[in-house]
Amino acid sequence: MIDRRTAVFGTVAAGLSSGAGAAVRLPDPVETIPLWPAEAPGMPATPPAETIDERSTDPLVPDRAVRGIVRPRLVVFRPTVANGSALLVAPGGGYARVVIDKEGYEIGRWLAARGWTVFVLFYRLPGDGWAAGPDVALSDAQRAMRLIRARAGHYGIRPDRVAAMGFSAGGHVCGDLATRFAVPTYAPVDAADRLDARPDLAAPIYAVQSMTPPLAHAGSRALLIGKDASPALEAAHGTAGHVDARTPPCFLVHAEDDPAVDVGNTLAFRAALKTAGVAVETHLFAAGGHGFGLRGAAGKPAAAWPELFHAWTRSRGWA
Repeated sequence: MIDRRTAVFGTVAAGLSSGAGAAVRLPDPVETIPLWPAEAPGMPATPPAETIDERSTDPLVPDRAVRGIVRPRLVVFRPTVANGSALLVAPGGGYARVVIDKEGYEIGRWLAARGWTVFVLFYRLPGDGWAAGPDVALSDAQRAMRLIRARAGHYGIRPDRVAAMGFSAGGHVCGDLATRFAVPTYAPVDAADRLDARPDLAAPIYAVQSMTPPLAHAGSRALLIGKDASPALEAAHGTAGHVDARTPPCFLVHAEDDPAVDVGNTLAFRAALKTAGVAVETHLFAAGGHGFGLRGAAGKPAAAWPELFHAWTRSRGWA
């Protein structure tokens, strides 16, 4: 018999120790890429203080959330043998934090075990006073895509096979990147900024998409654009209204019983993709709730979503 904790760690390629039923905690990756050559642009007068909150009571199953990110960066998961495909991952956290284990490191390990090079994004948060305001996380995502392409040769990846994935509020970062990749949100700082920020595929997972009530996730909306935002500001930062023919093919996942982010967010985004003629694969699960990532889906039909994503990318000619 294998307990649930061991099953979860097996799923995310953490592996089992030689003892039956035992699990081990993998060390964190050590390779980090700063997004900006100096301090991030638009530093607030009083910079935030980065804080890591450990929310798990099990030392073998970490659940860390990072607040006050002042040094936006990429943490790299390298495969043993690179298949040429890369993924930028934006974890969720309601725009109040970045949930790095459940919605970052676990999918990083899972896909790295299958040949992908995965870059987990520690993005700045809009409530911390950055000059870019509601575009600050998009700035980091755009810069991250350009840096990944600039270093494609170093990592053995193809610059035309760089995908983006995001969870919950990180799904909004992903959807924003997929639809507003060409919007200037920062002044170029080096040669990398001449490269395209458009992801070749996008996978918003149980994503925040709308900023308009009642679909909007109230917490994410308040931190991104303010609880008293105008309809014009809501429209400017909702993703569906920015979909066009250049939006990349998308892979969508949501649970219909999600109590936090209404499944209508995904349905509205899908409808916009279909109207624009953009290829889209959609998986809706009757049960799963919110924030399931990999570990929360274990033992449920929603646990199939990572394999479905992997199969979808292969069907599109990716290794």
